[in-house]
Amino acid sequence: MAGDDNDKWKNRNEDDMNGCTAELSNKLYAYGTRHTPEMIRDLSLRAYEYRTQVLRMVYGRKSGHIGGAFSIAEILTALYFHQLRLDPENPGWEDRDRLVFSKGHACAMLYTVLAHRGYFPVDELNTFRALNSRLQGHPEPAKTPGVEVAAGPWATALPSGPEWHWPPEWRGLAAKPMLFLGDGELNSGVIWEGLLLGAKFGLDNLTVIVDYNGVQQTGTTKHVMPTEPITDKWVSFNWHVIEIHGHNMATILDALDLADEIHGRPVVIIARTTKGKGGQFYGALATVARGDSE
Repeated sequence: MAGDDNDKWKNRNEDDMNGCTAELSNKLYAYGTRHTPEMIRDLSLRAYEYRTQVLRMVYGRKSGHIGGAFSIAEILTALYFHQLRLDPENPGWEDRDRLVFSKGHACAMLYTVLAHRGYFPVDELNTFRALNSRLQGHPEPAKTPGVEVAAGPWATALPSGPEWHWPPEWRGLAAKPMLFLGDGELNSGVIWEGLLLGAKFGLDNLTVIVDYNGVQQTGTTKHVMPTEPITDKWVSFNWHVIEIHGHNMATILDALDLADEIHGRPVVIIARTTKGKGGQFYGALATVARGDSE
């Protein structure tokens, strides 16, 4: 992303966090709750603290993916503590919302948020990637409470057909499906086939979130497989596009609410994020991803 675009997406939350000493909470903000400054500040603080937890997990096991986990902290926090209708005490509740977490390599952050949401003890995070742990290197529903689908194979979650995330037994329920993609997955042609299907069948109950951090396994998305102009591409497939700064909690909450008001076609939220957000060791990589330097 060009330097002027980076200024456009400047994160106002960083200033809010300076000097914040409030204790971390697991308070839930019911769907429809007004986005007060206190709520935004609380959720923002949690996202920063969850990064610390993920860093400990990955460092302790000497294995895992930090960059992609750090870039989704605010979004997952907003989803699990405000947007998604869930019941950790009854993970199989039929009317629960479904989050299909396609970028499975970033599961350390997903596990952290699930633990604080009450799906399993927070202390269990210390078993991340250990032999026989429920918290493996890619999420698996047979092992981990709160995980909806197995993730690992690249770009398989979106294009599986008009029944995506909606097996026959889910139809007619109040559940809402959401899909979380990494931007590297957009290299795959089957993703774009999925976009065609979503528009054709008018899946207006589906929201896709793209973690658009600009970096994938072998380099920046700009050099591996450029996807800009990304907004124009999704619009041309007849999706409603909402583009946001993916680390600004207020903007994230507003975008999620707006997505629920769109009818007649599916919605994609393109969240421009920073790989390794919050970790100084990722600074140079983030600069290259933005296009400020080669």
